[in-house]
Parts: sequence; C-alpha cells; structure tokens
Amino acid sequence: MNPLLYQVNTRVLLFEIGEGLGRAATLDDVPDRFLDDIAARGFDWVWMLGVWQTGEAGRAVSLAQPGWQVEYHRALPDFVPEDVTGSPFAVVDYTVHRDFGGDESLPRLRARLSQRGLRLLLDFVPNHTAIDHPWLVDAPHRYVGGAEADLVSAPQNYLRMGDRVVAHGRDPYFDGWPDTAQLNYRHPDLRAAMTAELLRVAARCDGVRCDMAMLLEPGVFAATWGDRSLPTDGSAPADGDFWPEAIAHVRAEHPGFVMMAEVYWDLEWQLQQHGFDYTYDKRLYDRLRSWDAAAVRGHLRADPDFQRRSARFLENHDEPRAADTFADLAGHEAAAVLTFLVPGLRFFHEGQFVGRRVKAPLHLRRRPAEPTDPDVVAFYDRLLAVLGDRILRTGQWQLLDAAPAWAGNPTHDSYVVMGWSEGQGAPLRWLVAVNLGDGQAQCRAALGGLLPEADAVHLSDAMHPGTAYARDVADTEAHGLFLDLPPRGYNVFEVS
Repeated sequence: MNPLLYQVNTRVLLFEIGEGLGRAATLDDVPDRFLDDIAARGFDWVWMLGVWQTGEAGRAVSLAQPGWQVEYHRALPDFVPEDVTGSPFAVVDYTVHRDFGGDESLPRLRARLSQRGLRLLLDFVPNHTAIDHPWLVDAPHRYVGGAEADLVSAPQNYLRMGDRVVAHGRDPYFDGWPDTAQLNYRHPDLRAAMTAELLRVAARCDGVRCDMAMLLEPGVFAATWGDRSLPTDGSAPADGDFWPEAIAHVRAEHPGFVMMAEVYWDLEWQLQQHGFDYTYDKRLYDRLRSWDAAAVRGHLRADPDFQRRSARFLENHDEPRAADTFADLAGHEAAAVLTFLVPGLRFFHEGQFVGRRVKAPLHLRRRPAEPTDPDVVAFYDRLLAVLGDRILRTGQWQLLDAAPAWAGNPTHDSYVVMGWSEGQGAPLRWLVAVNLGDGQAQCRAALGGLLPEADAVHLSDAMHPGTAYARDVADTEAHGLFLDLPPRGYNVFEVS
C-alpha cells in the first residue's frame, strides 16, 4: 500500500481555531468537519506536528535570536513578540502541551481520527532536548559535555549550565541549535532512557516521525562529537547502532507501529535496514527542483523495496512552499504528478492544496493570511481523486523506457514515463508521462507486452478531462506510444 499522510502544524491550527472561538483552543476543539475533510480526501495518516510540552527557556531563545527575528518579520509583517512560542523540537517532556489540553485531550483526538479510518503520527526528537529539560539537572551524564575552551572557540555550539559546559544539539554541517542540549548516545543509560521515552510516545499514537534520525548513527555521531562523547562516569561507551534495538522494543509492545525517519546524506537505505518503515526522499525533491530528468530516472531505478519505503513530498515544515518553489503552475503540477504517482508514502503539507506561498517559522503560533489559488485547488482536487484509485494504492509500478520519436530528436531525454498495473505481468492500467524539459519534447514510450489483449486501447487522461485517444495495440507495442508534450507537460492516462 502507498499511504497518504497529511501534516498539520498543531500550534497554528489551534491558534486559528481559537481566533474563531474567542478563546484559547485545545485538541478537543479541532472541528469534526476538519477531520471529515481529511478522511474524505483519501488520507490514511494525520501528522500533528508539535503537540509536546515545550518550555520558557526555549521561547526565550527564540525571542532573542536576531537571525530568527528577521524570518519572523519576513513571514509576518505585523509580527509581535507574543507570536513567539518557541520551537516544537525543543521538547521538555513527552506530555501533551498544557496549552493544547494536556495528556487527557490526546486520546480523544486519536479516537476521533480512528473513527474516520485515520491514524495518528506524532513527533519523536531523539538527538536533543530543550535546555530546560529536567535531565540536565537530574541526569547530566546523558548529555555531551564540553570544556571552558569550547565556550571561547565555538560559543555557538556550547552553553554553560551552572558549573558545567553542555553542547547544543547540532548536525556536523551547521552551528548548534541554541534552544537545545545534545544527548549522548555513547552512554548506555541515555540509550535506555530514550528507548523508554519512545515507548511512552508509542503508547499514545500509531506512528512517529523521528527528527534528524541519522544523527544517531555511530559514524555520524563519532564524526560530530569525537572524544567529547566518551562517558565521564566510568560507564563503558555504547557504540553499536541504537535504532534496531529501540525499534525492536517498540514493535514487541506495539506490533504494527510505524516509524518514519527524517534522514539525509544517502543514509536512507541504511535506516530502512534498521527497521524504519519510511525514510524521507529529499533526493527526488532536489532532482525535481533542478528539472534533471536523467537524475530522476536514475533515482527511480533504485531497489523496489527502497521505493516503497520512501516518503515523497513537495513541501513540509522544513522546505519552502511548493507554490513558491515551483512558482510556475505548470512546473508545480508536473513535479507533483511525478512525486505522488511513484510508489511510497505520499506526504502532503497543510496549505499545499490551496497554494500557500509563505513558509511560516515553526517558532510562531501564527501565519499570515493568504489568498487561495483556485488553479492549485482544482489541480489537487483532481490529483487526490486519481490517487484514490485502488491500482495506484496497491498495484505494481514500473519505470518505462522513452525512446526517440524519430532519428536525431534528443528531446526524449526530458521524459519520465511510468506505468501501474494490477500486478506482475498484468497489463497496464495507468500510464504516466512527464516532460521535465523547458521545451516541447517528443518520445515513444516502450509498451511492448504491457497492453491488454485487444485490437485497440483507450487512453483517457484523468488529469485533463476530455483528453482521450484510441490507439492500435499491435502498432503501439511494435513502435511505442508517441507522446508530444509542452515544457513541464504531463499525461496521466487511464488505460482500458
């Protein structure tokens, strides 16, 4: 199955609901009609981003960072300091934020989702905690420490906590996140504690998205922290893989629990082998942004199991809005057709369907008002209707060859062509072709042995109502299906 995931910024959603109610809103105030609409669109999962308790220290850091202030004013021209709530990834405790209704509210929301056939995905932030997390007082050995010299040489990566120096959470390519403290995965006690935290979360939802999951890989962790991560209390360092053991513990208590990893740097397959059900597919996104058809085809030739376990997206809370990135509507549509009609988890972001263009900083409770783009709305309405087809959810996918339409015509290289069928060896039921080039392009899609046993085949474009063709089966199988598309043009043919 190729499930559909809908991501919601919980803080922004509740703030906007509260504006309508004239009071602060909690998870209990999420309208049934909002959930009904998600279910009616065919989604399987709802990711409620940022439900966990954060602290005042994180908010204070968010208020004080000059660079972040620039982002706030860019996104919200009428920004005021009260809009700052702090990062949802600076977690103080895995309890539901008191402003959102506390722990009692979450089971009620989960039950309402379940009634509609929707499963609940929540965050797990394994690499770091907030700087006011109780462990910093109660269990300081669970963190990566530093020296006085580190505060002088790299003050952006360390903070003073009383008489100690503690590292900020970070990845090796950027400065530390100043509202976080780095957990030490070479300490066995920390590993046991974080496994217990993951089990706490798993008891209250159906799956988790693990923030920056690759930072825990032993090679990455060692390259980032070196000897600073050696336990200082006499404990033997734990240098094996964390994720396989932790995931096994979760699955033992919660069979069927789903794990999704945010992961980059070509470590996706490695984390899939550790037991993650899905991993971010940033590579496909980046190759689409560069309109590199050959690179897209190469990426889609990866192992079928890797494809099935990839989370495909055009935007999320970390990336710019798709309507802004792919500012030309034709490009937006072409990128979306390719992204969401390949196998894997289809990952959509709230606001994507109406053409929002402003990437709202996660430290804020509010986003700007934006006009709805009716053309984007109409496109996603059609695309989600297509994605409801059973074959596109459970069928067999394959990448197809695109040959030159005639000798000396190189434009076939701009194409990505793929097909869906009922199963291995069955005739095509869907044929998808996208021209990623910036000019008119022609090709012949190789369909030998893939068409129904009939004299003629009917091709009806589900994304362009009224566009339909009849083709001779023998001729098409012998010479390929001729395609001629404008720049960023596409066909999504239902084959009968």
